[in-house]
Amino acid sequence: MHADVCVVGAGLAGLVAAVEAADAGRDVVVLDQEPPQSLGGQAHWSLGGLFLVDTPEQRRLGVHDSLALARQDWFGSAQFDRPEDFWPRQWAEAYLDFAAGEKRAWLHGMGVRFFPVVGWAERGDGRADGHGNSVPRFHVTWGTGPGVLAPFLRRARAHADAARIRFLFRHRVDEVVTHDGAVTGVRGARLAPSDVVRGKASSRETVGEFAVEAGAVVIASGGVGGNLDLVRSLWPERLGTPPRTMVAGVPAHVDGRMLGIAEAAGARVINGDRMWHYTEGIRNWDPVWENHGIRILPGPSSVWLDAAGRRLPAPLFPGFDTLGTLRHLRGTGYDYSWFVLTQSIIEKEFMLSGSEQNPDLTGKDVRLLASRVLPGAPGSVEAFKRHGADFVVASTLGELVTGMNRVGEPGLLSEAAVRRVLEARDAEIENAFGKDAQVTFLRSHRKYVGDRLIRVAAPHRILDPKHAPLIAVRLNILTRKTLGGLETDLSGRCLSSSGVAVPGLYAAGEVAGFGGGGMMGYNALEGTFLGGCLFSGRVAGRAAAALA
Repeated sequence: MHADVCVVGAGLAGLVAAVEAADAGRDVVVLDQEPPQSLGGQAHWSLGGLFLVDTPEQRRLGVHDSLALARQDWFGSAQFDRPEDFWPRQWAEAYLDFAAGEKRAWLHGMGVRFFPVVGWAERGDGRADGHGNSVPRFHVTWGTGPGVLAPFLRRARAHADAARIRFLFRHRVDEVVTHDGAVTGVRGARLAPSDVVRGKASSRETVGEFAVEAGAVVIASGGVGGNLDLVRSLWPERLGTPPRTMVAGVPAHVDGRMLGIAEAAGARVINGDRMWHYTEGIRNWDPVWENHGIRILPGPSSVWLDAAGRRLPAPLFPGFDTLGTLRHLRGTGYDYSWFVLTQSIIEKEFMLSGSEQNPDLTGKDVRLLASRVLPGAPGSVEAFKRHGADFVVASTLGELVTGMNRVGEPGLLSEAAVRRVLEARDAEIENAFGKDAQVTFLRSHRKYVGDRLIRVAAPHRILDPKHAPLIAVRLNILTRKTLGGLETDLSGRCLSSSGVAVPGLYAAGEVAGFGGGGMMGYNALEGTFLGGCLFSGRVAGRAAAALA
């Protein structure tokens, strides 16, 4: 087969690259090892959150944001400190300009709309120049992940109808072909057709071979989060020992195999030890893929205990500092921790990440969305509360601790020790003063109208029976993002170990660390997964089209 541009991977970054190249009049082939029902990749499962700066949605809520403040937050979080961070820094600057500039208008022009309340994710490590978002920037797409995908699927199908894009599913790339140092295409295996539902593991039975000759190849194959052995092998010493047990936040086909294949063609992988895994993972009671985990998007009120019942130190509160919390918990000797909360907190503050867990937002159902303000937790949260293996619900603290010992390590927790932690915290609720940093944050964050309306419960005593029942949630480590990857210049061209572009080879999305081989550095500010795919896919698609 022949094409001007060959895109490896039919996720969001690959789709964006493909439609941008096709818009430029190029003949495009898109290859993916999964069946057509997996078109769109991980973006389909996402909540659709996008990092945007100084938007009308922010301004309507009284949030004052700017490119300068976003840059301070981004670089304070990234903590770039390596010689190979040259291109990641350049990508970070370019992405910030995009997020504060044309990103919203570009998407809005394609029909993308946003939920009016802007979320405040990754609230930070407590330092003005350190990690975290100083203001709310997490814009949830109306339609969640599928809503982000929709305009690109629409554009891709129009190009397919016009024979400018060809989708070849069940085509697994095993080699990037080079000639005289330049990339000239790919070759690999055709896999047996599969009718498994989206997200389920498909077979790897081969039924033939294929080869594609192309003027440019764009690798957009995603990260490594579905390959737990690879995650453990890349686990950095600074985050402690790799967990023995984890839950998978992505399907098994997110396997990282294209990193090695690209390396064999001369590309360079950098920052492989930079990764983003969540500490608030729960086992899906109705799993799609094996070991399927869902992340709780928590408000800041739950009391966070390690497996032995010790409260996490400030500022390691729910929703504040993901990797700081992960690093602390890896030093406890256990692979899990606990949220302890009340019914009042779960009703106001618990949201589950993912399109399938938010049918109102995903389905653009205003009536169903309005039900969130009624008594009770959202339907998907209540379902986990009833059926989830990690949830314990009790009317007394003694019953709660008994249940926690049943779900966690038997006999590890004592009621007396947990009671001391909760009573000490509850004593800080009694007046407007106090020294408990978490309670102080709660009162401060409720000054933001978005938090007060839908994200932060009114401060109250955990042991107050008026807010019963008591709830405990076992939290597992959940694999998710790859922050490092193929090193690319600002045109998306893959670079060799000598810093020279590999002719004809481009990369976009998570496989490129969302740009440059790690534009987020050590920490993500959230809403950056989809945005990174959009930006790097657009850059690589346009540049590949110009070369081809």
